[in-house]
Amino acid sequence: MTTDIQDIWVYLAATPLTGLTLTLAAYVAGQWLFRRFRHHPLVNPVLIAVILLVGLLTLTGVDYATYFEGAQFVHFLLGPATVALAVPLYRQFDKVRRSALSLTVALLAGSATAVVTAMLIGWGMGASREVLVSLAPKSVTTPIAMGIAELTGGLPSLTAVLVILTGILGAVLGTSVLRLVGVSDPKATGFAMGLASHGIGTARALELGETQGAFAGLAMGLNGLFTAIALPLLMVWIFS
Repeated sequence: MTTDIQDIWVYLAATPLTGLTLTLAAYVAGQWLFRRFRHHPLVNPVLIAVILLVGLLTLTGVDYATYFEGAQFVHFLLGPATVALAVPLYRQFDKVRRSALSLTVALLAGSATAVVTAMLIGWGMGASREVLVSLAPKSVTTPIAMGIAELTGGLPSLTAVLVILTGILGAVLGTSVLRLVGVSDPKATGFAMGLASHGIGTARALELGETQGAFAGLAMGLNGLFTAIALPLLMVWIFS
């Protein structure tokens, strides 16, 4: 009986539809728990889905490449989902225009802080140049961060893991930390979440309100653009 079940699983694991189904089922389970615990940030649905999927793949011995053959369909939707963030941003455009100066200062300060603190922590722990370069773009959305890491001599796969961890950590703890330091303005909350925690933080900001979601999406896009331009130049200057 056990052999039959294993044979069936080997067959299913090789089917792209299985990876897609597991991804959607894990996220639905995460959403159910999220609602069950009254939207508590520690029960973030993305975090729950990641834990469930990692546990299942580890137990079954299925490698990531096989799983991604099905999950890539969800991955493809990241592009349209990112573009869709323009809708709440358009609705909040007057607020964005009035806050242009403060947003610019916040962008420069936040982007620099994310890069410098990551590299300083890595340097203090004795990380190699390759790891330091991989750490630097951790607060940028995954496709851009991986491209930056590859361009500057880092490890794109390591960067992808760090980006996801940063996003989940920001989505789980970001709102609590912001309240702790006295940040209550919806625009500031959203911009901080998107700047520090990219797409996952933006998803969390959208749950708080349209204003937070709009400013988070703006921060995610601007941070990706600014870091993609400035970070390679900074790496050349640091390591020269």
